[in-house]
Amino acid sequence: MENPGRDLIRQEENLPEPWLRGTHADLPAVARGVLHALELAREDVHLWCEPLSDEQIGMQVLGLPSLAFQLRHIAGSLDRLLTYAEGGELSAEQVAGGRSELHASGSRVELLEEFDESLASSAARVQNLASRDLEAARFVGRLKLPSSLGGLLVHVAEHTQRHVGQLVTTGKILAGLRGSRG
Repeated sequence: MENPGRDLIRQEENLPEPWLRGTHADLPAVARGVLHALELAREDVHLWCEPLSDEQIGMQVLGLPSLAFQLRHIAGSLDRLLTYAEGGELSAEQVAGGRSELHASGSRVELLEEFDESLASSAARVQNLASRDLEAARFVGRLKLPSSLGGLLVHVAEHTQRHVGQLVTTGKILAGLRGSRG
């Protein structure tokens, strides 16, 4: 099932995807790309979540994680990955938050507000990291696996888009189920 909404909205407003809008031109390419990925994530999430009910947001369908999980996981992952990018280690609260994401619940409005706040905070953090050395060593997890600032920033964009893709697919299934029952 296709949702012409995103493409129609962008056509009606004459808006290409964020990476083609000429925004954040003052930032280096990697940070700019991460910010564009976060902007696209916000647009896609709102497009596919806003028409759904609170019940649908929390549903698991076909063994897929709920949209509530995806929203909380994206937000939590952004915080954790950016903590590593900033050279920090995770707090006990961040670790516990990661464990609780699978059982996420809340209203659509609450979850989208939390998601939007997370994206705004993450964007500010990415902008603060933009001018730093992308080759600077960073370490991930308890095992202190090697990465770099640039590697973590690229993973922020990639991981966010991967989970938004899963959310969109689940949203399409939920929308299709709603249509077949209505």
